[in-house]
Amino acid sequence: MENNTKNTTPTSTSTSKPSNSTVSRTILLLLRVLTFVFLLIALILIVLTKDDDAEIKFKDIHAYRYMISTIVIGFAYNLLQMALSIFSVVSGNRILNGDGGYKFDFYGDKIISYFLLSGSAAGFGASEDLHRVFKAAELPLNSFFGKANASSSLLLFGFIATAIASIFTSFALPKRA
Repeated sequence: MENNTKNTTPTSTSTSKPSNSTVSRTILLLLRVLTFVFLLIALILIVLTKDDDAEIKFKDIHAYRYMISTIVIGFAYNLLQMALSIFSVVSGNRILNGDGGYKFDFYGDKIISYFLLSGSAAGFGASEDLHRVFKAAELPLNSFFGKANASSSLLLFGFIATAIASIFTSFALPKRA
C-alpha cells in the first residue's frame, strides 16, 4: 500500500517580512526626502527675508550668504542622493557598487551634515548679534531676524536628518569592509 496522502496544510501565503536592507534603504530615502523639504523651505525663507523699512536684505549680511551657499550645496548633494536612493529602493540594486559607493554615501553624508550645521550656526549667530545691534539703534527688525532664525532652524533640522542618514549609511560599511 502506497501512502498517497499529500500534505494538506496550507502554505503561508502572507507577505514576507522585508529584509533589513530594504527597510534601511526605505528609511534612508525618507530621511533624504525630509532633508529635501527642510532645505527647500529654509532656502525659500532666507531668500524672501527682507525688510523694506530699513532697506536690508539677506544678501547684505555675509553670514546669511554663507547660509544660502550651505543650503544650495546641501540641496544639490541631497538631490543626487535622493535619485540614487529612489533607484536603489525601486530596483533593489545600487548604481555605485562596491566599497567606493558605500564610502561615498558615508563620507558625503558626514561632510554635508556638518556643512549644514555650520550654515545653521552662522545664521543663528548673525541673527542674534545683529538683532542686538539693531535693537540698540532702535531699529527692531523683529520680522527680518525672525524669518532668518526660522530658516536657520530648518537648516538645523536638515542637519539632524542628514546626520541620522549618515548613521544608516555607516551600517553598510562593516558589511562591505
